Amino acid sequence: MGKIVVGISDMQISNKPDDILITYSLGSCIGLVIWDPAVKAGGLLHYMLPDSKLDPKKAEEKPFMFADKGIPRLFKELYTLGASKSNMVVKVFGGGQIMDSDGIFNIGKRNYMILRQMFLKNKVMINKEDIGGTVNRTVSLEIGTGVTRVKISGKGEFEI
Repeated sequence: MGKIVVGISDMQISNKPDDILITYSLGSCIGLVIWDPAVKAGGLLHYMLPDSKLDPKKAEEKPFMFADKGIPRLFKELYTLGASKSNMVVKVFGGGQIMDSDGIFNIGKRNYMILRQMFLKNKVMINKEDIGGTVNRTVSLEIGTGVTRVKISGKGEFEI
């Protein structure tokens, strides 16, 4: 069984049934999990910021840092493994209000809102989500089964 860690501003895909994609400490960041049960392929994106226009140079170096660059890339990469949009199971995690208790920057909300806007425009449905709050989340995806787990600080681990 291969555990593949998806770091901050990173994305991984796989179609190996024994692989588990996992990302740690989603605060205001978003973890986007997509899995296609027909071809048993999935991916996990951990993005930090909503809009690459904030730093176009950084977006070239680290496209997975930004929602507007990372989300389309995740879909395109999964298509190369035979996944199709009509089969995809989409799950979204994170978007919390961490280290911003006054809500001044609202990075978590903005990260989630751009995802919703992109999905609405492209007719992508979210199957499950665990968004917001003031907690960190660890998220994993088992490629062979599509089982997705979220571990929430102080609350335990749940299959979603």
